[in-house]
Amino acid sequence: MLWMLLVLVYGLLKGTREIIKKKSLEKSTVMEVLFFYTLYGFLLVSPDVKNAMGVPPKFMFYIALKSFIIFLAWICSFKAIKKMPISFYGILDLSRVLFATMFATIILGEILSVTQMIGLFLVACGLLLLKFRKNVGGDEEQIKTKYIIYAFFSCFLNAFSGLMDKILMKDLNSSQLQFWYMLFLVLMYFVYILVTRTKVNVKASLKNYWIWILAILFVIADKALFIANGMPESRISVMTLIKQSACLVTILAGKFIYKEKNIKFKLLCAGIVVAGIVVAVL
Repeated sequence: MLWMLLVLVYGLLKGTREIIKKKSLEKSTVMEVLFFYTLYGFLLVSPDVKNAMGVPPKFMFYIALKSFIIFLAWICSFKAIKKMPISFYGILDLSRVLFATMFATIILGEILSVTQMIGLFLVACGLLLLKFRKNVGGDEEQIKTKYIIYAFFSCFLNAFSGLMDKILMKDLNSSQLQFWYMLFLVLMYFVYILVTRTKVNVKASLKNYWIWILAILFVIADKALFIANGMPESRISVMTLIKQSACLVTILAGKFIYKEKNIKFKLLCAGIVVAGIVVAVL
């Protein structure tokens, strides 16, 4: 189905974005990347402002709420990505499957088929398998517990945001959601910088081309995801499973770009997850 293809595009671009995030953080601080990343993204979608008009006030509130959830989620995820191997983060990010499925069944009333339950079980097994091997995060770096908590909290918030996307896209078009959601994000990060008096090196951030690449991939991926959410036949539980194709990209990047350790074991975990995805969508 078209919506599955769009979600697959989102997943692969999401994995690529995780790599670009880590690259961008080598040259800029977390808040510098977050602010300029969202600002560039907003500028890219601003030409579509005509199609973004006409949003009822109550939906504007929900879009602002979604933006605040992502505002917190991204701060957590960027801090985690900066301090841990990208391949390890990619596997931890799979936990959003569990959160999203919980939301889909409890709030949206989605009923999982037998194959989807098997697929979810395999995804969970691939994630939990990490706990049976020590130092899978990398012998060269001791990962602090707080960064793992940041990663899981980010997954929880992102899963809830995905639920809101599905609900909001019943009454909005993709241009409306993307334009206002990104505008609110820019304003929130700007206010955060002012209130906390966070130092921002504007000149260095403008020269950090990784941030520009990140913004472009972000806009394309979110557009694909919002369109998929707007299709009546799309299901959030299945969509979340397909999104986890991103972990393959991050694991391979860990091997070929960052020369990280324990890649074979991580690929085994990812392979179990991919098997779960295939079973779930068949």
